[in-house]
Amino acid sequence: MKIGIITVSDRSFKKQREDLSGPLTKKMVSNLGEVVDYRIVPDDRLIISRTIRELIDEAKVDLVLTTGGTGLSSRDVTPEATEDVIEKTLPGFGEIIRVKGFEKTPHALLSRAIAGVRKKSLVINLPGSPKAVRESLELILPAIPHALEIIKGP
Repeated sequence: MKIGIITVSDRSFKKQREDLSGPLTKKMVSNLGEVVDYRIVPDDRLIISRTIRELIDEAKVDLVLTTGGTGLSSRDVTPEATEDVIEKTLPGFGEIIRVKGFEKTPHALLSRAIAGVRKKSLVINLPGSPKAVRESLELILPAIPHALEIIKGP
């Protein structure tokens, strides 16, 4: 499996803050396949959607994981950028992240993370904080291989 990771953060993009979530994501998915691309992009809808498209259409990754940009601030546009490029939505990923996250903090309800399919690839938005990334990936990792099996078909 070829995996692409996109950290969405104005501050990390400007090198004002170290990205901890992207490397954590890379470490946690290493048993699924090879991370062939890892990028840090600003909170910009066009740049995020273009990057997702590039990873799937040009780099031919099977799985794109984004981290960050799923909250309520005016700069949080990762879900909208994802909607711009996916062909099918998979609401279960975001739902379980919010429901299980809510068991730990009511703030989990503020996440707008989504998931979906573009061509034969899976795109999943993760929250931005390392703690939330870890908790979210622990929940959804078991479902990813089967989801990709179905998406790719026989």
